[in-house]
Amino acid sequence: MARIVMKFGGTSMAGIERIRHVANLVKREAERGNQVIVVVSAMAGETDRLIHLCREAASRYDTREYDVVVASGEQVTSGLLAITLQGMGLNARSYMGWQLPIRTTQAHASALIDGIDVDVLERVFDDDGIAVIPGFQGVAEDGSVATLGRGGSDTSAVAIAAAARADRCDIYTDVDGVYTTDPRIVPRARKIPIITYEEMLELASVGAKVLQTRSVGLAMRENIPLQVLSSFEDKPGTMVVADELIEDSAMERQLITGIAYDKNEARVTLTGLPDRPGAVAAIFAPLAEASINVDMIVQSVPRAGQKSDLTFTVPTESLVQTSDVLEKLKEEIGFEEILTDTEVVKVSAVGVGMRSNAGIAAQMFQALAGRGINILAITTSEIKVSVLIPEEYTELAVRVLHTAYGLDAETPE
Repeated sequence: MARIVMKFGGTSMAGIERIRHVANLVKREAERGNQVIVVVSAMAGETDRLIHLCREAASRYDTREYDVVVASGEQVTSGLLAITLQGMGLNARSYMGWQLPIRTTQAHASALIDGIDVDVLERVFDDDGIAVIPGFQGVAEDGSVATLGRGGSDTSAVAIAAAARADRCDIYTDVDGVYTTDPRIVPRARKIPIITYEEMLELASVGAKVLQTRSVGLAMRENIPLQVLSSFEDKPGTMVVADELIEDSAMERQLITGIAYDKNEARVTLTGLPDRPGAVAAIFAPLAEASINVDMIVQSVPRAGQKSDLTFTVPTESLVQTSDVLEKLKEEIGFEEILTDTEVVKVSAVGVGMRSNAGIAAQMFQALAGRGINILAITTSEIKVSVLIPEEYTELAVRVLHTAYGLDAETPE
């Protein structure tokens, strides 16, 4: 007997017929003798609808009340699924975040999970029951509802799996696993049967949308095996596990695991930056104080006494705030002009094979140069190489790199 957390996304819960289908998947696991906890998202599009209502009510709304509104979507689907399971003769009941409780910080709309009490869940298991829990939410220190930010249901599921000491956490989505790249761009993309936490974390951070970054990081810290499955197709999925569970020889054979892209990038260039100590710190310290995440950084190297240009990227939604912060400090920093560009994309190659094989980055640069694609910026980590390129070349770059690293399947999936 295994203890399993099953998490279902918005497309899986989009309407009563799909909820019935989800209930059958849950029933199948229960009939196998497994202890089951279900975590659900709101119906597809419902959270966006609720956010829009908040904005219509007031342009500057109270985030505490915002959480009350947007948390209702998951509460509806958890109740509907519990009702459906009960109609199938199963001992199922929904439990809101405050009933367990799932304790969070006071940061409404972007709360962090502080801890989860599992006494209620243990009593459910003692009665051979199934707990259905709304994702994305918990209870703050003052007893108010607090939500975890967009995509927070994945984080809820992993946190509950860790607290309940589950054997694994199954994430059901509208795709049947993690692919070597976006199959809509590359039909010959292959499904990856097993991938390391590190690789999945890097892929998620650079644009792969299958799993939320916070959930993967939490699973890695707590060593909770994740499985990505389709709600609509009964196919093997992708397991996300620790490095030691994957044979070294297999990792060495596959130098690159996947290619990802992220259009949520904006390029900022400061021209005429003075060549003096502290100039760069004067730029990035205020941005950090404003909670603006800076990614790629490229600075021209001037001759002594000459001025330089500095280029970096920020999330697109932070571009206006970034410009505002820097314009206010223009005289203090001493730059001449701010240039911005949102028509860029970050394309990344990820793979643990980079650790033991040289030339991966050079292969990327050569492949892109061969198709006339100009590189605007570069950043690297131990298992990732990312380049910033003009957005118009997104699909071409992804296809070229997917082929260059030998990731194409012999026949389309």
